[in-house]
Amino acid sequence: MKKYIFILGISTVFITACDPKTTQAILSSTNDIINSAGSTTPTLTNDEVIKGLREALSVGTNNSTALTSKLDGFNKNPLIFIPWPKEAQAMKDKLIQLGFQQQVTNFETSLNRAAEEATKEAAPIFIDAISQMTISDGFAILNGNDTAATHYLREKTYTPLKEKFSPVVSNAISKVKVTSYWTPLANTYNLIPGVKKQNPDLNAYVTDKAINGLMTLISQEETKIRKDPMARVTDILKKVFGTKK
Repeated sequence: MKKYIFILGISTVFITACDPKTTQAILSSTNDIINSAGSTTPTLTNDEVIKGLREALSVGTNNSTALTSKLDGFNKNPLIFIPWPKEAQAMKDKLIQLGFQQQVTNFETSLNRAAEEATKEAAPIFIDAISQMTISDGFAILNGNDTAATHYLREKTYTPLKEKFSPVVSNAISKVKVTSYWTPLANTYNLIPGVKKQNPDLNAYVTDKAINGLMTLISQEETKIRKDPMARVTDILKKVFGTKK
């Protein structure tokens, strides 16, 4: 007859067994208890996951708007720089041929200045949209790719975001005088015989580009939170993304 001594926490367990099979079963069961007791992985609820995803997007939004609202936040960032409207590319090419390169550059800068100005007021609009997100399967998004939550935000809230953000952009366009750069160029171009008159909706263009630029940076922030423990600046982020395997 053999005696086995096991220490679990502060308790010592003495087990006596005379049959090898019984002994093995006891040992196996005891190991399971020890392994279970040693596990430190918390259990997440779907509500916690959704809260964590919203928090990640909110942190990403605050960080992104802080970057874009600075001088040259759009203008000097090649990832989100707003270029001359594509539908007016022929106009740009012709104006450059006529020696208006500096004026073209000034206009492009004004587009980016408008986006920078508008994103000073973007965070509350984005965070309001995030707070109203209904995520039916938080775990699927949590365990999705590195930008799954941002993709969900774009897919589910883009239209209402655009509607709320558009007047902010309109005010920014007026403040930085985008049209004062555009109008002389358009008037010069439209005087050229045979060309198609150009008058793109600059408000819609800057709104779309500003939202897309912010989404791009938010996706980068989401990836950072998923991969870098130091980026998890709140308890819920630490719990949700620290638990994710």
